[in-house]
Amino acid sequence: MTDWAYPDNFTTATTAANWVNVVGMICCAFLLVSWIVLPVEKTHRHYLSISLTCATVLMNLGFIIPLAAKPEQCFNEITPHGMDTSSVCAASGSFLLAGGWAGIMWVFLRALSLHLQICWQLVVGRNYMWFSQVLGWGIPIIGLIILLVFSGVSFRFGATCHINHENSLADFWIPLLVFAGLTVIIQFATFGYCIKVYLASLTDNSATTEGSGMPSYSNSIRTMTPRQAYRRIRRVIQLQWRGIVIVLIIIADVIFFAVIFVFIDNTVESIRTHPSKALTWAACLIREGGDKNKCLYLADELVVSLPTVTAVLILLAMNGIWLLLLLGRWSMVTGWLEIFGSYTGSHTKKEFVSVDARMDIKQDPRSYEMLSRDSGKTDTVLTPISPTKSPISRGGRQTPDYFGQTARYQPHQRSFSSPRPPQWDTTQEYQDSYPLPPMPAQSHEYENMNPLGMNRIQRDGDPRYANAGPQYTQAGTPDYNRDQVFI
Repeated sequence: MTDWAYPDNFTTATTAANWVNVVGMICCAFLLVSWIVLPVEKTHRHYLSISLTCATVLMNLGFIIPLAAKPEQCFNEITPHGMDTSSVCAASGSFLLAGGWAGIMWVFLRALSLHLQICWQLVVGRNYMWFSQVLGWGIPIIGLIILLVFSGVSFRFGATCHINHENSLADFWIPLLVFAGLTVIIQFATFGYCIKVYLASLTDNSATTEGSGMPSYSNSIRTMTPRQAYRRIRRVIQLQWRGIVIVLIIIADVIFFAVIFVFIDNTVESIRTHPSKALTWAACLIREGGDKNKCLYLADELVVSLPTVTAVLILLAMNGIWLLLLLGRWSMVTGWLEIFGSYTGSHTKKEFVSVDARMDIKQDPRSYEMLSRDSGKTDTVLTPISPTKSPISRGGRQTPDYFGQTARYQPHQRSFSSPRPPQWDTTQEYQDSYPLPPMPAQSHEYENMNPLGMNRIQRDGDPRYANAGPQYTQAGTPDYNRDQVFI
């Protein structure tokens, strides 16, 4: 078909598409090596991205192997080589079909992960990772075995082997398009939910977006206000927009390729079963003596046009380039530059040291001087006191010694967290810091009174305590339950 129904530049177009696959392969290799070598803060690697890149590598190998091997496509004058007669055909066809299967599965799993996070507020953790690994690689392996057994591959379209027509719809194209359709449905359902939440947030009149005082269940959609849901979804999309674009691009490429190739396959089978459809074109070839260029206008109705075929092949080849543009980060380049610089010695990593650590603190009082904000004069900071002394004294507040020995925490003396009576510090230092007011003259009449008794009535009725102040209930007994409390 390619030799008789397409112009002579068909081989040039397919070869150019294969070289684009080489560029995409280099981009994928750069991503994979960067994810392996560089630290995670430079690459932000994720198993969904790594697996999707590996699937794209398999697809690229299906086009690169024939470009390097340059196999003979024809077994004889009318029969092409297949996987039984050509190892290059078997390898290229297997890599292409396995890469297509794996690519569809991993974009499906990526769309499903995003849907669970946004619409159902589920945390995709380790269980989902193992589920994805089993499903993302298990189904392509099983599908490849089934299609190789029941259909096989051969040279049918260009230098790359493709699946044969026999049982191809049942064992490859229909299952592939089913997962592609599920991916599209899940992706647009997620978009629809995001639009719904955004429209609801525009009419949300709630005063706060941080939650109310009403009881709520954790990770429940019903307990979130529309504005809260919109902010959460916006954060997720800001982090996952690259993956969303990759899903849309790859799913569009695979669906486009599947539709075009199925149409080509059905056209060829239709002509094989009904040769009369190609009778006019065959008669033209006989009339023109085998000059295909004079009969190409009649072959346009029998095959897909060359621009469409070239567009399909180039779009498939550009998947690796899209992965690098969307999943790659500039920090990867800086990370490689740092690695190369460390080996060549052209770049030495400087240790971060605070300015305060570099300053030599001397005993010179000028080291503690600060310029006044209002004038150009200097204000001397008070010398830190010893941690054994009280931070408050009669002379005023002094700066504690933050650079000296760490002071041991002492619980507050008036802490009533446990049932114990208050204990008062009777040391000389505490008495100097908090001097008690002078006591009035005592009388022998009050020597036998209970100091813990409620004697305010006697105090208030006794004229001798008229000017004693409200801090005494009796002679020499402070009333710590009143306003004069030392804290």
